[in-house]
Amino acid sequence: MSTTRRTPTIQDVARFAQVSTATVSRALSSPERVSQDTRLRISEAVLATGYTLNQAARSLRQRTSKTILVALPDIRNIFFSAILDAIEREATRRGYSTLVCNRCSGPNPARQLGEYFRSHRADGLLLLDGALNLSHLLELAGEPTDVPLVVACEDIPDAPFHTVKTDNARAAASATQHLINLGHTRIGHIAGPLGNVLRDERLEGFRQAIHDAGLYVRPDWIFPGNFQMESGFAAGLDYLAGTDRPTAMFAANDEMAIGFLSALREKGLECPRDISVVGFDDLAVAVHYSPPLTTIRQPREKLGQMAAQMLIGLLEGRAVEPRRVVLRSELILRSSTARFHSPPG
Repeated sequence: MSTTRRTPTIQDVARFAQVSTATVSRALSSPERVSQDTRLRISEAVLATGYTLNQAARSLRQRTSKTILVALPDIRNIFFSAILDAIEREATRRGYSTLVCNRCSGPNPARQLGEYFRSHRADGLLLLDGALNLSHLLELAGEPTDVPLVVACEDIPDAPFHTVKTDNARAAASATQHLINLGHTRIGHIAGPLGNVLRDERLEGFRQAIHDAGLYVRPDWIFPGNFQMESGFAAGLDYLAGTDRPTAMFAANDEMAIGFLSALREKGLECPRDISVVGFDDLAVAVHYSPPLTTIRQPREKLGQMAAQMLIGLLEGRAVEPRRVVLRSELILRSSTARFHSPPG
């Protein structure tokens, strides 16, 4: 009676070498990513078990979709439009498609993102959402998924990923300093949402400029916001309800600045006659608003292009060492700011 010997599997190799199957797979496909000691143990295990790598299965595991996944916090925010356009154009130029995931949610959004890679729908992740949990992202970028990941726009503190961002704190300080240079000493701020890294960086820059000028940051002149126009309008109503008001306002983005000005206009106040206002982002509407908005122009097209280049470099085996690129923003002067004049009397 003849017996059929069972074909050795990768699990047999892993058990013999006392490592995970993911480590065996990595040692066979990318040996440079495994320590010499581990490679030797796996080599011995392959010989001892008689395991032969199934090339067809290997090709299936290593297949690529030539697609970049871009994860956004809120696709309704028009700030991301120029960045997305630049990413898509650069990806297309390099032979890649672009897939967008909006508003990752749940207790572990990174797990949701991981499904795109486990199902081979995407090869690498370009993350524009800095609110995701770092430990979850490290899990996504580690074994067994090993997702190439680049963070763009919203920084993730202490993250060991390739990052492309702009100089939010320095730019916010520049916007505030502009108001100080115009003679304003009573300056308020409309902040972004709690827990958002952009909010923290821009508030830090605002406070630093106020402090450096020997002025005082009044807590009641820091108005809450969420980067949406409605929250700027609400800040305008709060401003109008006060009796001791600042003469200038720095908003953490253009949408809130425009919402703030709309609320003031409904009550008959005019900018810059009654108050000077500076925004952040230089959205397309900023130059066409009345008055045209003084704001911080972020190099959004360059940011998107560089982030796509960085991720594709990872996918194609380049840029191994984590890089951190900080792009410089520019203060754009328009008619919403003017020199402070004391009221008559």
